[in-house]
Amino acid sequence: MKKRTLFLTQGAMIAALYVVLTVFIAAFNLASGAIQVRISEALTILPIFTPAAIPGLFIGCVISNIVIGGAIWDIIFGSLTTLIAAYCTYLLRKTKVLYMVPPVLFNAIIIPFVLIFAYHMKDAYWFLFATVGAGELISVFIFGFILKKVLDPIKNKLMLA
Repeated sequence: MKKRTLFLTQGAMIAALYVVLTVFIAAFNLASGAIQVRISEALTILPIFTPAAIPGLFIGCVISNIVIGGAIWDIIFGSLTTLIAAYCTYLLRKTKVLYMVPPVLFNAIIIPFVLIFAYHMKDAYWFLFATVGAGELISVFIFGFILKKVLDPIKNKLMLA
């Protein structure tokens, strides 16, 4: 029962953090669209510390996309992209730096299709691939890396057995 409560609490806290960070960055028009640097995506490294981050990131992304007024296809497929990336990050958690690749790769590949279909950004796949990918690189490889360095000293307190 204690592990289940910890899992649910960690997942809920991660979801809440994701929402707060996304809503904050949305105030600067950087949470969605062609140019996006969702600082909340730094949290996608958290599955290396706890599997509770997987549903936490997914739920946080769903709520964020609803709150910032995302199109239904963005809410669905953007959130599913985060879920897949979080799961793959968890699977790669014991690698040196490979765990940071899934969020960048999946978002760079999938989100341009979402933007084109949901927001009618026609003929822009490679541009969106580059801009979304660059935003993810900043969020994950810079902010996520900093977050990992901050959490490393207390990682044994964060992990679920």
